[in-house]
Amino acid sequence: MPHISVKCFPGRTEEQKIALAKKITEDVKEIMNAKEETISITIEDIAPESWDESVKNVEIIPKASVMYKKPHYME
Repeated sequence: MPHISVKCFPGRTEEQKIALAKKITEDVKEIMNAKEETISITIEDIAPESWDESVKNVEIIPKASVMYKKPHYME
């Protein structure tokens, strides 16, 4: 606990993904008082043409009630 899943359009470098995972880990440790060894993070590239069917309609819209940061199209 916890597991964080990041989905984004392709184009980020491996270095950017590693830096993001490191920063998220640091913040989760501090804010949620979690031990580093319990934190897992995935970063998955999703093609723009697949975003709606793979992410928006499956993970964003149906989970609006538990979403703490919503995208512009849900405000």
